[in-house]
Amino acid sequence: MSKKEAFHKDILVIKDVAKTCDFISNRLREIVFNELGRKGGIIGISGGIDSSVSLALTVKALGKDNVLGIMLPEKDSSPDSLTLARTLAEKFGVKTLVEEITGALNGFACYRRRDEAIKRIFNEYDPETHKMKIGIKQNPMKSSLPPVFSVTIVDPDGSEKSKLLPANEYLQIVAASNFKQRSRMAMLYYHAEKNYYAVIGTPNKHEVQQGFFVKHGDGGADVIPIAALYKTQVYQLARYLGIPEEIIRRTPTSDTYSAEQTQEEFFFQLPFELLDLIWYGWENGYDAQEVAEALDRSQQEIENVYKNFNRKQATTAYLRKQPIVINSQL
Repeated sequence: MSKKEAFHKDILVIKDVAKTCDFISNRLREIVFNELGRKGGIIGISGGIDSSVSLALTVKALGKDNVLGIMLPEKDSSPDSLTLARTLAEKFGVKTLVEEITGALNGFACYRRRDEAIKRIFNEYDPETHKMKIGIKQNPMKSSLPPVFSVTIVDPDGSEKSKLLPANEYLQIVAASNFKQRSRMAMLYYHAEKNYYAVIGTPNKHEVQQGFFVKHGDGGADVIPIAALYKTQVYQLARYLGIPEEIIRRTPTSDTYSAEQTQEEFFFQLPFELLDLIWYGWENGYDAQEVAEALDRSQQEIENVYKNFNRKQATTAYLRKQPIVINSQL
């Protein structure tokens, strides 16, 4: 067995980006046309880096005439998402549709159910005048304790108030918010079935492995081309594939709640440049001390993050499980 490469800061730099893009697109073509027997691909685009790279790879694999980009805004979505999604579609020459899902979410009482939970914490919260978000404030390098979510409301004058989220309110807010991703998934499959296309998923490695996706929502797809790529590697592909610079420069956002919020603030807790390297060390069995020395951190900080990774993988394992078939034949 060959000796494992010494851990270093450039360990995730893809040596041949063109070869990687060719491999993914060739495999994607084989899956969609041969294994799934579909005529093309449907992909939800939001102006984010992951969906942009996924669309570019899908166009490379299937041809622009066999790809349909769907934009799925709702009333809490940033206007930038729609603008950037259109810029992306124009760049790669794909057909697009806009499906506004606010009406569907009102039908599910998504906003009402979410706001009921927030009002139990902040009596003054008014969704017509306030904005809101939930997120994790702890730095996992400084503590090995489990992360705790807080809810933040933003007053009309821009001032913020935050409180820790009790378990019941947290679960209700998340369950209600997840209608958004599940409604989008349902709309993507409508268009996929209508066109005899496959649904192309957009989660990256961290989202899949750490559980930053909604089961049967953005996790619902026929094939996920970038699920083996770290976020920094997604950016490497983005530059090679010619993703518009304004999308590359955009800070990754969950774009789920009415107040602005980064993915780091909502779930990941660390910048991707650091998160990627520590995750690589953790999943490949590198000692915390070796990773710490390469990244100019303390061993305790890396050990704390390793514990955070273990906890997230364990608590989100349910999301990655396929339906369990019970064999009733005795």
